[in-house]
Amino acid sequence: MLVAILAALLVSAGAVSPVDAGGRGGGGHGPGHGPGHGRPDRPDFVLTVLHNNDGESDLFGPADDPEAGTISRFGHLVQRLRWQATGGPFGGWGWFGTKRGVVTISAGDNFLAGAEWQASLDRGVPYYDAVALDHLDSDAFVIGNHEFDFGPEVLANFIQSFRGRDDVFLSANLDFSQEPSLQTLVDQGRIRPSVVVRERGERIGIIGVTTPELDEVSSPGDTIIDDDLVGIIQGEVDRMRRAGIDKILVASHLQDITNELELVTQLNHVDAVIGGGGGEDISASYPLVANDVDGTPVPVVTVPGDYDDVGRLVLEFDRRGNVTGFSGGLVPVTADLPQNWFIRRHVEQPVEQYLQELATTVVATSEVGLNGVRDDVRSRETNLGSIMADAHLSAARSRAAEFGVPEPQVALQNGGGIRNNSVIPAGDVTALDTYAIAAFSNAISIIPDVARADLRAAAEHGLAGLPAPAGSFAHWAGVRIEYRVDNPMGSRVVNMVLADGTEIVSDGVVVDGPGVTVATIDFLAQGQDGYDMFEPYDFTTIGVAYQQSLASYLASLGTVTAEQYADPAAPADRERIVPLP
Repeated sequence: MLVAILAALLVSAGAVSPVDAGGRGGGGHGPGHGPGHGRPDRPDFVLTVLHNNDGESDLFGPADDPEAGTISRFGHLVQRLRWQATGGPFGGWGWFGTKRGVVTISAGDNFLAGAEWQASLDRGVPYYDAVALDHLDSDAFVIGNHEFDFGPEVLANFIQSFRGRDDVFLSANLDFSQEPSLQTLVDQGRIRPSVVVRERGERIGIIGVTTPELDEVSSPGDTIIDDDLVGIIQGEVDRMRRAGIDKILVASHLQDITNELELVTQLNHVDAVIGGGGGEDISASYPLVANDVDGTPVPVVTVPGDYDDVGRLVLEFDRRGNVTGFSGGLVPVTADLPQNWFIRRHVEQPVEQYLQELATTVVATSEVGLNGVRDDVRSRETNLGSIMADAHLSAARSRAAEFGVPEPQVALQNGGGIRNNSVIPAGDVTALDTYAIAAFSNAISIIPDVARADLRAAAEHGLAGLPAPAGSFAHWAGVRIEYRVDNPMGSRVVNMVLADGTEIVSDGVVVDGPGVTVATIDFLAQGQDGYDMFEPYDFTTIGVAYQQSLASYLASLGTVTAEQYADPAAPADRERIVPLP
């Protein structure tokens, strides 16, 4: 009778079964678990893995459904699913007499630059994102690439924003011995290669790894990155098994779920992999499956990102610790869910107030829509890309003498650093818009006297991904580049001419002459995003964030005119990065 009453209450509140109802996906695997098969003998232990990844400070819902996908509703759903997995009437089939446990894992990118994150930086520790995640009591957080976008010190501050020392951040392939603030957290046990969680007398090992491409896509400082993921993970697995731990999960942030699937084929004795960083929606085939070196099927799962879904993987174990079946799916964070009052009050409301202030601060007006659509800014000249490059050139020229460096002749902004993924409509451009566009912590920097061959190499690298979109696509100021996309990579630049008429490349050949001073963001000046031709050069950062550069330039324009900045959608209209027939 009590079970029936609880079930009715949960259904009326929108509750769902963790395996079958209310979610997307939900395929079953394992002996007797396939379609048309009966259940196997009752498992000894059922483990529910609740997971998310790439929350990326997206605390509020999408514009077309703003009440869905909020972190307060996400928080409520996580707590509800956790209760269902262990104590509610939907705790899994055969729940009488079966031990049940639950672990909660975030697979990385727990914050991301933007206006919402800026509210945290302006406030200081504890950061709002951390306050919300701390309240949910997750068992493990993988360190992703975006955790380093503001450098190691900000990551350390983020971790220190968690009140208790039981919130564990994982990465087995990162060595922080050269980063004192993070090494202190290692010494305190708050950053570890792995963690062991106890549930109903069972020990569950969780091993974390971070993309080996970290130094190419973020700013990890002197963090030492080991790319031998197979050796590192298998070593941790073997160590755990020697300690008698027979339920082992890998939580990884490898940027593409195909990397996790390939990783499984080189490991053994891993029971499941929780991935992050790729943004894939696998709801139609959740969980994905790969066979390990022994031919054992291993479930591999992820969620698309933000706080739109909670992933729910159910693993069934026999008495020997073998997985006898698995199932699950994605449970959406819908607008009809209640809000977690603590997160609503202490996170969403103060951040909303901060955003409202930014949204009412007008920095310029525009006669044209400003094109920051992801695929466009990563594959062709757009008006917003040109505005950003012009802004950086203007900021660098105005402060070069103060820092004792020559004024730059050209400026460069990569498409991956333009983050709004939309066309900002004609009309008012607000401070909030500038944070949405220039979301990272990049600082304007000047690289003096870049050799012409290296400048040409930078232009070639910016074109290397074409015709596909790539974050490394370059937007330029102070130079006109003509190219042929059908030429081999590395030989696409046909002509490259500075604004004053100086030829850098003519008919595919570098013209001899003095070097060129370049303004760009420090991320690229360091040689990141594949711009390694800049690595040998010293550069000077001039104390201006790239968001400040954009806002100041827009304010100086007052009005963005159609004559100066119409979006060159047609190739014939492009004046800076010009495709030739």
